[in-house]
This record gives sequence, C-alpha cells and structure tokens, in this order.
Amino acid sequence: MKILRSPSTGLERLCDRNLYARKKHIEEKVRRIIDDIKINGDEAVLKYTRRFDNVKLTQKQIRVAEAEISGAFQNITSEFVGTLKLIINNVSRFYEKQLKKPRRVKNEDGVLLKEKILPLDSVGVYIPAGTAPLVSSVYMTVIPAKIAGVKRIVLVAPPDKTGHINPYILAVANLLKVDEIYKIGGAQAIAALALGTKTIPKVDKIIGPGNMYVTEAKRQLFGYVDIDMLAGPSELAIIASRNSNPAYILADLESQAEHVGGLAILITTSRKLVRQLKKHIPNGYIVYVKNIDEAIDVANKIAPEHLQILSNNAVSIASRIKHAGAIFLGPFSPTAVGDYIAGPSHVLPTMGTARFFSGICLSDFTKTSHIICYSKKALERIRDPLEKVALLEGLKKHNDSIQIRFQ
Repeated sequence: MKILRSPSTGLERLCDRNLYARKKHIEEKVRRIIDDIKINGDEAVLKYTRRFDNVKLTQKQIRVAEAEISGAFQNITSEFVGTLKLIINNVSRFYEKQLKKPRRVKNEDGVLLKEKILPLDSVGVYIPAGTAPLVSSVYMTVIPAKIAGVKRIVLVAPPDKTGHINPYILAVANLLKVDEIYKIGGAQAIAALALGTKTIPKVDKIIGPGNMYVTEAKRQLFGYVDIDMLAGPSELAIIASRNSNPAYILADLESQAEHVGGLAILITTSRKLVRQLKKHIPNGYIVYVKNIDEAIDVANKIAPEHLQILSNNAVSIASRIKHAGAIFLGPFSPTAVGDYIAGPSHVLPTMGTARFFSGICLSDFTKTSHIICYSKKALERIRDPLEKVALLEGLKKHNDSIQIRFQ
C-alpha cells in the first residue's frame, strides 16, 4: 500500500482521479463502433460480438429465446430461488418508500400548478459478464425500474464462449419479468440500445455498470438516450481509529481488491494500524491523519463510492460526510452487505463523482411534466410584470400573446 499523509501531493492526485485521463484511444475506438452501428445495425453488432466475445451468432440468435430461459432454470439451485426471494423483498421494501405523490398548488385567485410524474417508457439494463457474471446487478437495477412503473425493460449481457448468457442472470431476469434479453455486450450493446437496430428497438435510458468501453459509449451517446452515470472501477474507503478491528479492515480492503482495478483506501488516525496493514494490500492507499476531523475532510475530498466508518461515534461522523455513494456504519456493516442484500442499489457513483451523482433512485426511472392553469382574472393580474420582463428581453411577440386575450 502507498502511505500518504494529509495534506500531500499524492493525496491531491488521489482526490483528483479522472476516469478519462489518458483514454483517447478508447474514445476513438468507441466512436468508430457507434458510427458503424448507426449505419449497419445488427450486422455491425454481430461483427463486434465475433471480434470481442469470440462468438458467432445469427441475427435470430441475438435475442434470448424462451427455450433458453426455461433451460436456465435447470442449471440453478432451489436454494438460490429462496435466497432471491429474501433479496427481492429487501430491495423492493427500500424502493417502495421512494414512491412520490405529485405536488399541487392551488391559489384562490385562479392559479393551479401541478406536476405529473410518469415512468419512462423503456430502460436498457447492462449486465457485465467479464471476470464474473454480476447476477446481483440484475435485481439491483431491474427492481427499482419495475417499482417506478417502467413499461419495457430490456437486459443485455455479453455471451460466453458457447453463445449463452449465464443461467443465473437469465433466471433472475425472468423471475423479475424482464421483457427482452439480448446476447450482446461492450460498446456495441450500448450503441444498439441507444440507437436501435432491426432486432433491438431503442430505449429511453441505459443503466448498469460496465468496463471503460461501455462507460465511454454511454458518455458519447448521452443525448440520444439518458444514462444513469459514468462509473469507473469500484472503490472503498474506510475511516478507522486505534480501536477499530484490524482483521475486519483487512478483510474489507481485500474484498475490494477482488474487483478488477478496484481502489482500496484506509484513512486512519492510528500509527499502529498503518504498521499492521501497510504490507498486506499492495493495491491501495493508507492515508494517515492527525484526528477524526482530518479524516472526515479527506473522505469528503475523495468522495468514494463506498465509505465504511469503523471508528467510534460512527453515526456522528456520518452526519458530517457530504460526499459518498453509500455509507456503512459500524463493524457489522461491511460493504458486501450493500453489494448483495441490504436493499439500496449497489450501482453507485465512482471516481469522485459522488460530489454530484447519487446511487440509483426511483426518480432515475421517472420524469416530470409541469401543469399550469390560469383563469382570465389571474392572467390579467400578471399582465404588467409579464410585459416588463418580455420587453426587457426584446421578445415583443411574447407580450402580444398575453395582451391579445384582453382586446
């Protein structure tokens, strides 16, 4: 582990980590893939599936057939179905609490203002399957979309070398009533979802984690389609003091190191912990600070995806954390609980973007329309201030559209 002291130049670089630094070659490759799919649709999708996944599919094989889904259930254990029911209940219970009622303002002078909250028509869910099939990402994305009322949910995941999607991914998607499943991955999958092809109708929003090519494709296609966020490798920061259990800290940091490119950071006031742990995690950082106030300041500057607080007074410390995707309090709330079973989605902002992004919320799957209704009396009351603003901006016809109603 790299040992940093607060403040230091190394810490500044850690806080200013940039997802897109030195990635110009990826940007160009992704742009070519997107342009190809714009022009050639399914043919281009199949070409990149052969090239990147080493699988030769036909156009008819892109979409997962009902027989494949049925066959997937032959390859999963009955115990897993019971586990999934528990998880679905936890995730559903959390997101059902986020359902909002539309706001309404009615004045006695004849003004009615309302908002209309509507679910998105369609959402595409990207599920990585590179080093490991992320089965948990299926329910962590699909369940909030379902609760929000999204009409069409499409799932895409890269096929394995036999041309199939992991049976657990298929089974979970089917149990959650996903409408369509396609055997495509990478930037080509994001382009197909955003632009549409003959086989894959386009969607309104794309959610779910992916590698650098997937993330770059989401960035370039934002505007054709909405996206959840631009996410990088998984991150964990831990605030710990001399009373924190070093075995717990080490286990949690090691769990983060399981992710490809995962970033593990220990922020501590304890020299003893620095000595104990500095040689155990080669892929990460220890930030040695003077006191808890400094630890909180460092954590806010890093703005990590996951933040565990293993010091005493975890609740008090958490109240002063401004920037973190998810915060885990105390020795018995490891990050893995949030990854798999607690309830809130594990799709969270990384690379310091927790300063302005949030984890997946129900509002990610809805949009709002404003409803404005004025009586003639209410409109007449605002004629003068409206005229002043319209003429100030040099937009005479805007003012005329009001005045004509009183001629």
